[in-house]
Amino acid sequence: MPATTAASRDEAAAQARDFPRLVADIGGTNARFGWIEAPGAPVSLVRTLSVPAFAGPGEAARSYLDDLATQQGGAWRAPRHAAFAVATAVAGDRVAFTNSHWDFSREAVRQALGVEQLLMLNDFEALALSLPCLGAAQLRCPDGRLPRAPGHAAPGTPAPLAVVGPGTGLGVGAVVHTRQGWVALPGEGGHATLAAGHALEAEVIGVVRRQFAHVSAERLLSGIGLPLLHQALGEVHGQPVAAPWSAEAIVNGALAGDQALCGDTVDLFCALLGSFAGNVALTLGARGGVYIGGGIVPRFADRFFASAFRERFEAKGRFQAYLAAIPTALITDTLAALTGGALAIEQQVALG
Repeated sequence: MPATTAASRDEAAAQARDFPRLVADIGGTNARFGWIEAPGAPVSLVRTLSVPAFAGPGEAARSYLDDLATQQGGAWRAPRHAAFAVATAVAGDRVAFTNSHWDFSREAVRQALGVEQLLMLNDFEALALSLPCLGAAQLRCPDGRLPRAPGHAAPGTPAPLAVVGPGTGLGVGAVVHTRQGWVALPGEGGHATLAAGHALEAEVIGVVRRQFAHVSAERLLSGIGLPLLHQALGEVHGQPVAAPWSAEAIVNGALAGDQALCGDTVDLFCALLGSFAGNVALTLGARGGVYIGGGIVPRFADRFFASAFRERFEAKGRFQAYLAAIPTALITDTLAALTGGALAIEQQVALG
């Protein structure tokens, strides 16, 4: 017993030496930083910084760490490991954001921060990793059906889970269960071609195609896309929009009920998002559930649940019954991707 106890203490001490850890969720507009103090501790001390205010992630992270060091004083310990979830494709050392000016070497950032290991994940890879951990308090479901309840790939094997998230851009991610646990499938599904479900949508996409040869899902189903969707729908309706409205103004106009074109735009957004999310579910076989993440939809959640989203999600002809069995939910926890980043570090450290 004493030997076992001593071994347990040694193992606990070794685990503690891998802490604290730094995690970040970085989009085109905001960068959220969080702290993991010790083994088993939740992400805490979260702070949101403006992406345009910093030259790159190293400068933003240094600002966060310097403030934290000042607050903690003599108790301060520098992070040993870090994981950054970024809103762009990750391949090689160079990382260039799609919707912001940040363009950097991740090795240079690692050295600047002095961490032993810096993981760089696609933001929806991190968000996808958080999906199996999400509970009822972090989700909103229109019918009370939480994802993961129905459907399995095989007896005892959880089915894949997918997430689609309109934010500044449009992210897509998924996780599949393996013998080693949940594994994320990173990708850039938001740049897949957007398909029309009926004549009005075809007209709107046709208007947009005069400006952009490729109309991706992100082109219309995102914070940068809502103004374009609003303008195109106005042209189709014979209500030209003289100057682009911001996404926030469009949502506010829809919620206030005094801007019919804004309301129509948000409703069309929800319908197109439903159709796209259904495509994602079919492509990935996400029978465990499809989550809606990002910062756009929570701003008009009630309207979203009353929209054609779910109808269009299921409207896949012969596979309507397949889609009808898949639950959908809105992620209300804005810090979920930080939890996914923490899990990514844990997995990497376990691999040695």
